[in-house]
Amino acid sequence: MAGRLEDGATGAEFVAVANQYLFGELGFNGNVKNYYDPSNSCLNQVLTERTGIPITLCLVYMEIARRLAKPVYGIGLPGHFIVQYDDGEFQSFIDPFHGGTLLNAEECYELARRSSGEQVAADPSLLVRVGKQHMIRRMINNLRAVYFFRRSYQKALKVLDLLVAANPESADEYKAAQRSPPGDEELQGGAQRSGALPGARAECPDREPMEKQLRALKQYIAGMN
Repeated sequence: MAGRLEDGATGAEFVAVANQYLFGELGFNGNVKNYYDPSNSCLNQVLTERTGIPITLCLVYMEIARRLAKPVYGIGLPGHFIVQYDDGEFQSFIDPFHGGTLLNAEECYELARRSSGEQVAADPSLLVRVGKQHMIRRMINNLRAVYFFRRSYQKALKVLDLLVAANPESADEYKAAQRSPPGDEELQGGAQRSGALPGARAECPDREPMEKQLRALKQYIAGMN
């Protein structure tokens, strides 16, 4: 791509050329039809298929920018990942999942609301740049959420080992979670017996952990980006 940029190209020119190259010529795109395919979280597959989820497409964008010494940073919005170009003169947020759409701050907040389903406030702290380790943890969490969504619980447990390695300060938390969660029907049945669902008995001692497990599964899926 370097040959497509003239010496002294502005930031706006770089973004325009990068978007045309990645999303126009190469055809990288967000995998809307099969969002929960585990391959969307595997960079080698993303490069081969040229489709992925927000964070993996952002990683491709950031790596190209890095090799060209361009200032592009990761932004971990709730429910969605984007990048920011900022060279001190030109600045824009960019959404690779949606073909490199340029966004201002308010549009970022609105994107976060749509993606997360939450009432996200217009808080500038949501637009803080994140580091490599944050991105690694988020990608692994996405993969874990995919396996939970597909009920591939044994694979989800294997991913927990990666989370421990990537985030050792939370190792105890992850190790405590290392058991195969029951399927949806078993969870629902247990929640009914425990009083977590209407008409259920409330005296069962398993009520609280069952409710926590149901909430956790919902959070895993909601946290995907």
